[in-house]
Amino acid sequence: MPDEPETLEPTARPAGTIAPAAIVAPPGAAPIAGDSSVPGRAHRWTLGLVTLGLVLAALNLRPAITSLGALLEEVSADLHMSGTVAGVLTSVPPLCFAIFGITAPRLARRFGPAAVVCAGMAAIFAGLVLRPFAGGTAGFLAASALALMGIAVSNVLMPVIVKRYFPDRIGSMTGLYSMALALGTSVAAAATVPMTQALGGDWRIGLGVWAAVAALAVLPWIPLVRDRDRDRGIAGTGTGRGTGTGAGAGNEAKTGAKTGAKTGAKAEATAAADRTAAPLRITRSRTAWALGCFFGLQATGAYITMGWMPQIFRDAGVPASTAGVLLAVTMVMGVPLAFVIPRLATRMKNQGPIVVALGLCGLSGYTGLLLAPAAGAWVWALLLGISNCSFPLALTMIGMRTRTGAGVVRLSAFAQSVGYLISIPGPLLVGVLYQHSGGWGLPIALMGGLMVPQMIVGTLAGRDRTVEDEC
Repeated sequence: MPDEPETLEPTARPAGTIAPAAIVAPPGAAPIAGDSSVPGRAHRWTLGLVTLGLVLAALNLRPAITSLGALLEEVSADLHMSGTVAGVLTSVPPLCFAIFGITAPRLARRFGPAAVVCAGMAAIFAGLVLRPFAGGTAGFLAASALALMGIAVSNVLMPVIVKRYFPDRIGSMTGLYSMALALGTSVAAAATVPMTQALGGDWRIGLGVWAAVAALAVLPWIPLVRDRDRDRGIAGTGTGRGTGTGAGAGNEAKTGAKTGAKTGAKAEATAAADRTAAPLRITRSRTAWALGCFFGLQATGAYITMGWMPQIFRDAGVPASTAGVLLAVTMVMGVPLAFVIPRLATRMKNQGPIVVALGLCGLSGYTGLLLAPAAGAWVWALLLGISNCSFPLALTMIGMRTRTGAGVVRLSAFAQSVGYLISIPGPLLVGVLYQHSGGWGLPIALMGGLMVPQMIVGTLAGRDRTVEDEC
């Protein structure tokens, strides 16, 4: 990835004025929501729109994958896929995330993060609409890749948008969209099979209905597309409880001035750091590599789980609909924990203990899945669901391991691209081992074994330091 600095220029203001809700606009930019020329109410409306957009986008970052996992047996049979080819299919998500995710920073610098996320949501919609009409494996993979391309760039830019719009609420906002992501994942896993059966049993219809949800996710981002210059220039935005304008009367004025001074100072500091920072050579950072490896190993476990866990339970004698619900249980654990874990992580200087606790839950879940897959199915699903909350933890650490807006863009793209490259062989290898060994013993042993290096690199990534200090 090229080492180009991201320039974030604030608008000069007369001495003594208060930063307007922590928004820093580029020189010559038109007045924007939250600028000194625009009432604070407009800025609050913009932040509300961004929050809605984050939630709806997060809801659509996994259904394209988990809905397929629930119907993988039917899709494989209809498209005449072998176990190895099905393994390739489950490896497509991380491959697309690695390839397309690395382009997100350049696209964001040119068009603005909001515009890129809007295009990403549109790509998800298009891919989900086209996928049911695929006449063979190649067409199915192509349509899936289109949807996954949209997911990839959105994946990378979610932490960027959070850091820029809500720099003083990274933990809570990361938790919010992580909860939405987990909710979308679990609902798609649980509802796809019964919904398919209710609609006549055709897997094409069962997969295609998720395009409607993706269409809704495009809408909140459309008004934000025109804020391209603003998105380029934001060093970090966010508010507490005041508008940040310092205007008004009585208590309202006091609250606005107090909050504006606090968030404005934070924006100024971030913008100044971005302007004076040397080009960030992210590949020189040990923390960046540790975080990339941690992201990759947790993604390996997540995509193996989403792609293969229903089949593991079905082969153990669990009914198809129940297997889908078990996957949903695994995914839904991320709803409450995805909100709790990021908030807890931001209160700790070292996130290593959280990494180890989640890893031990995963190790226990895989051990149970190996020894008694059907008898303890609900327990194993719960434990693996807790373990999968390493994902929101990794996202939170991306924001915590950087000091500048440019840093979070680079680290997010680097950690996710490296991570997804690492995760590509996992689902494919599981499919190959399953086909050639005739059972799930070796694949599950592989899954459990990967938890050990995940805990090691996660502990290294959780140390209290920033990548800017290492590059």
